[in-house]
Amino acid sequence: MNQEDYAPETDAEDDAEATRRDAGETESSRASRGWWDRNADEYQSEHGAFLGDDRFVWGPEGLDEADAALLGPADSLKGKDVLEIGAGAAQCSRWLAAQGARPVALDLSHRQLQHALRIGGDVPLVEADAGRLPFRDGSFDLACSAYGAVPFVADPVNVMREVRRVLRPGGRWVFSVTHPIRWAFPDEPGPEGLSVSASYFDRTPYVEQDERGRAVYVEHHRTVGDRVRDVVAGGFRLLDLVEPEWPEWNSQEWGGWSPLRGNLIPGTAIFVCERD
Repeated sequence: MNQEDYAPETDAEDDAEATRRDAGETESSRASRGWWDRNADEYQSEHGAFLGDDRFVWGPEGLDEADAALLGPADSLKGKDVLEIGAGAAQCSRWLAAQGARPVALDLSHRQLQHALRIGGDVPLVEADAGRLPFRDGSFDLACSAYGAVPFVADPVNVMREVRRVLRPGGRWVFSVTHPIRWAFPDEPGPEGLSVSASYFDRTPYVEQDERGRAVYVEHHRTVGDRVRDVVAGGFRLLDLVEPEWPEWNSQEWGGWSPLRGNLIPGTAIFVCERD
């Protein structure tokens, strides 16, 4: 599929105003769908080489599931039904399929899933909202999300409950998000990103809005404690909280992630959870 097959909307965020204000579930979902549809081409062009076509990486640090085994040893994935939420171009799902798993890649963005089609493979693709998963109860053994959905939803507990619903008893749910401590610092990769500039405890969402006040991008802040409580309220047990350290081999900058900051403060938090 060529990029000409789909013409994204005008870049509404070009003149967007950044602010902190409340944003509900519907507004957040609509903004996320529009933003990722407009920016999927640039995102895949800029980060596609790092992500690979069939690599499972948990975040900008480059922690690989092949090494971390947060979903379980690679040889234990064979035959498992796995749901990837916020799959983007389904890179993680392709890696899972290569291990013998049966992944399904779900994303809110039509354009991101078009990139999954462009790359190819036999992974089933589903366009849907993480808060309303279109699957029967107990459909999957595992669920995962690498920076997908969870940071962008106004009601993370609802997402947790939906994930629990579609998992079988004993199923594992692993998701990564921007480390909550990062919200206290400017989103800059250089020295200016090392000084606290905001309250870590301010949960007001970050919103970019157009000239009519409509949100074109929304990201929701939760403290570490909030995230733990969300996991528990969603019906999971927290098995581990992984904070990847910045590896020596990784010299790239990715937005506010960089070797400078990564060697001093965590940039990613990975929550490893299990359904009773």
